[in-house]
Amino acid sequence: MRLLEADSGVGAEQACHRAVADGAVALVAVGGDGTVHRVLQAAAGQHVGFGVVAAGTGNDFASAVGVPGEPIEAAAGIAASLEAGRAQRIDAALAADAAGRERWFCAVLAAGFDALVNERANRMRWPRGPRRYDLAIVLELARLRARSYTLEIDGETLTVPAEVVAVGNAASYGGGMRIVPDADPADGLLDVIYASPLGRGGLVRLKPRLREGTHVTDPRVTLRRGRHVRVHAEGIIGYADGERLGPLPIDMKVVPGAIRLLR
Repeated sequence: MRLLEADSGVGAEQACHRAVADGAVALVAVGGDGTVHRVLQAAAGQHVGFGVVAAGTGNDFASAVGVPGEPIEAAAGIAASLEAGRAQRIDAALAADAAGRERWFCAVLAAGFDALVNERANRMRWPRGPRRYDLAIVLELARLRARSYTLEIDGETLTVPAEVVAVGNAASYGGGMRIVPDADPADGLLDVIYASPLGRGGLVRLKPRLREGTHVTDPRVTLRRGRHVRVHAEGIIGYADGERLGPLPIDMKVVPGAIRLLR
């Protein structure tokens, strides 16, 4: 067993790639969804086990795949899986931007209002902590407008006005917001959600319902499923697993069994 240390997310990702190249049989992410996302880049599609010890603020992927919330219990499950040579195959999504740069994600790609909030919050230097995101929400609500999206799902093209757009391999993002509540990371499909224009009041009223996933009963919300998804709109930066991917368009495909999950 070896502890990989780094002073940045990029450094951590590089350390994981080196470990796999050196013959590691498993990688374990200890942290939240951002850490999971970094480690995933080296583990997905490889013959290495992938374990998660949930120790972050979000932990959406860990919750989706049934990782125990208690770190000691999670670590014990990973050790037992390694000892028994047992791993569960689950899906990951592979995303590519317009330049062809590829990134894996395991939970949700946000491409609507929440992506705008993330991008604004990441550009802000004040205030620090959670209040920065609260302020970013207020500022983006003030600028809220429906955008024209082009969605391609398994070859079918849709052009829709929307304020909320997301693609999920798993159900939730943002620390428990069940944006695509029926998403299953082992079904070989991506879940797509988009909401026709809600307006400020409608969006504010819809947000609390995300925790329970009941927002999908709103007639303005549409859910689809597919293996290949492309999302395009002007002026949107996509965020996957809470991490910045880059400007739309983004192409996504599900890769069944890409993750050898240890738990």
